[in-house]
Parts: sequence; structure tokens; C-alpha cells
Amino acid sequence: MERPIEAFHAKRRQAVRKALEGNHFAVYEAPDSSAAAAMVLTEIIPETGAKSFSFGGSGTVAALGLVAALRANPDYRVLDTTDKSLSREAMYELRRQALLVDCFLTGTNAVTESGQLVNLDMIGNRVGAMHFGPKQVIVLAGRNKIVPGVEEAMRRIKAYTAPVNAMRLDKKTPCVKTSFCQDCNSPDRICNVWTVTEKSFPAGRVKIVLIDQDLGI
Repeated sequence: MERPIEAFHAKRRQAVRKALEGNHFAVYEAPDSSAAAAMVLTEIIPETGAKSFSFGGSGTVAALGLVAALRANPDYRVLDTTDKSLSREAMYELRRQALLVDCFLTGTNAVTESGQLVNLDMIGNRVGAMHFGPKQVIVLAGRNKIVPGVEEAMRRIKAYTAPVNAMRLDKKTPCVKTSFCQDCNSPDRICNVWTVTEKSFPAGRVKIVLIDQDLGI
């Protein structure tokens, strides 16, 4: 077989897409980050009719340049909950307002082969918006986020995703020093809210873009 790696990812992605669609998610596929960004901006968002947007903390969303692209459109209202110039109180208020936008864009910590989304949050605003509030949700997922099941997803998140995110965010947690989860009680702990999204409700509200590229953490 020629290009076995590409064939492996294609077959796996097709199986995951089928499982996600069986769980009432709307699923799209893109070959890389550039194609995914174009698909979101020119196809998915226009289909939703959304005019207001916000985002969950996501390396994948950042890699696609979607925040800047949406902010550049004068017809759109964008709530930037990553603005570090805001006070803590103003940031929390903006994150509450983000629960009422037309469209919320985010990544996901993991996608299982049986079509579930698994996530771990510090505050819960990201997973809260994924499940209730915004009229539409767009989830961007690189192929590295696909795992066999929920247990493997949780193991990956605690062993890898959370420590790396704590480092990225300059948190004062033990895992930043050791790279291993210590199940700490630190005030900066980011591992506070687990969610497993079994299905999209209503059907099609959550739209997942599977990207044939390693993206995010």
C-alpha cells in the first residue's frame, strides 16, 4: 500500500465521523488548518447566519487564525475572552456574556472513536458554552485528539494535555515543575470540570471539523 500513514488516518477519520454523526453531531472534514479555517469562515458560519461570536481557550482555534479573521469583519461582533488587559472581574463578566453569542468556537481535549467529546476545564466557561447557551458551536479537532475511548481520553488529558496547558498559561502548579499530574490543591489548578459530551442536542447544534493534521495540545 502506498502512503500507509495517510490511509490509516483517512480510515480512522471516516470511522470517527460515522460515530459522531450517529450521535447527532454535524461533521466536516478538512485536509489541513488552512482548509479548515476557510471552511469555517466561508461555509459553516454563513450557513448558521451567526453575527456574534466568542471562543474557548484553544490552541487549535489560535492556529487557524479565526479570532483575527472574525474581528476583521465589520458585520460581526466578537467577544474576546482572551484579552489580558481586562481585569479579572471584567474577564469573568465577558465570559458570562459569551454564553449568549450566536456561535461559540473551541477545540476539544479529545474525541473518542465512539463519537464522544471529552474535556477538562479550569473554570467551566468553555464546556458550559459547548453544552448550553450559544445557538451554534463549532469544534475544531486535529487528528491527534482522536483516542479509543473515554478512559484513554481522560488518561491523555491528565498525563499530557493538562500539564502542557498549565505550562502554556504559566500556572503555579506542581505539574509545571515535574510534567506529571500531582492531583494538586493549588489555587492555580486547571483540572476542575470534567465533561463527556455523548450527543449533540439539539441535533446539529454542535459542528465538528475533523482536521487531518496534528493541532493543539
